[in-house]
Amino acid sequence: MSSAWLLPEHLADVLPSEAKRIEGLRRALTDEAQAYGYELVMPPLLEHLDSLLSGTGRTLGLQTFKLVDQLSGRTLGLRADTTPQVARIDAHLLNRQGVARLCYCGPVVHTRPAGPWASREPLQFGAELYGHAGLEADLEVLELALDGLRQAGVRDAVLDLGDARIANVLLQAAGLEPAQRAAVQAALAAKDAGALQAARDLSPVRAEPRAAAAFLGLQTLLGLYGPVSVLDRARAEWPEHPAIGQALDDLAWIVRHVQQTHPDVRIGIDLSDLGGQDYYSGIRFSVMGTAASQVLASGGRYDHVGRVFGRERPAVGFSLDLKALSLALHRSGPAPMPRPAIRAPWSADAGLRAAVRGLRSRGETVVCILPGHEQEAQEFACDRELVQVAGQWVLQAL
Repeated sequence: MSSAWLLPEHLADVLPSEAKRIEGLRRALTDEAQAYGYELVMPPLLEHLDSLLSGTGRTLGLQTFKLVDQLSGRTLGLRADTTPQVARIDAHLLNRQGVARLCYCGPVVHTRPAGPWASREPLQFGAELYGHAGLEADLEVLELALDGLRQAGVRDAVLDLGDARIANVLLQAAGLEPAQRAAVQAALAAKDAGALQAARDLSPVRAEPRAAAAFLGLQTLLGLYGPVSVLDRARAEWPEHPAIGQALDDLAWIVRHVQQTHPDVRIGIDLSDLGGQDYYSGIRFSVMGTAASQVLASGGRYDHVGRVFGRERPAVGFSLDLKALSLALHRSGPAPMPRPAIRAPWSADAGLRAAVRGLRSRGETVVCILPGHEQEAQEFACDRELVQVAGQWVLQAL
């Protein structure tokens, strides 16, 4: 019989010191998003399953917990990603004709962890821009992600860029069934030439000239990753393909602007990676830290995410897991020094209580030592204390 206090696998309590770091990251990222003009929204954790998974593809469906609503009898889902919910808010609740900038922060729940050490309950922060199809929106969201991570303490960002349109053009030409398409996408993400060949062998139209050319192009994509010069190699592969050429031009435009505004960020290109979600429709990106050696944030353009809600609008955004970000920052360097606090005795003295309230109103952390606990270790790093001098409560250094 299992102990009542044991939690399910890949779920964990967040204890005070870690919770403090995570809350600091949440504030830093939310403040940065609001400085860009993004408005905070708070979608519910539970929704009707057909709404929650509308238009998101098979991948998100497999990540979603399902349960039955005791009030309506309908199937509900615990959200595994907040993006479809924000698309619904933009389409039906805000219903703005112009640009809408929205951000959010809240837990999502996954049926399986994304990796061996990943949580099944990430704390997802994200920002999304609706209503503008131009590259200006892609650049704004990308720069917000970079600036937000910098505010969080990431100093060694590596930007990985791609464009879902390139692979999607080739996948469409290959004439694949949905299951085969999913297998090919997985092979591309894993750079697995053998799995790609196996998917090709199962295609009923593999011998048709158009499909054969498409599979050859997909095989070529496996090697198109590395420095920015990859864009020139890709142009040489498809010199007369307008859709692919446009995607490459758009990527080059983004690269030029990021190099101007964030010269310290290393930029790489990966044209076979679709970003891990089925709904990306254009430029996609991920941001890593060289010290952490893991993806810290990811996003891109997903213009079709609102189609199922009857209001398809241009959309681009990014998201990240605050828990994973906190852990990555903790592993990559020394933890930041805790904010200094003030120690005060507990007393019913009106002057002391007024002094404590005044300090807290000015943003100070004041820890009152409860009676009988004067010798206990402090959770907060107190560098000052309130003492009574000549009938007045004053601060003294410890």
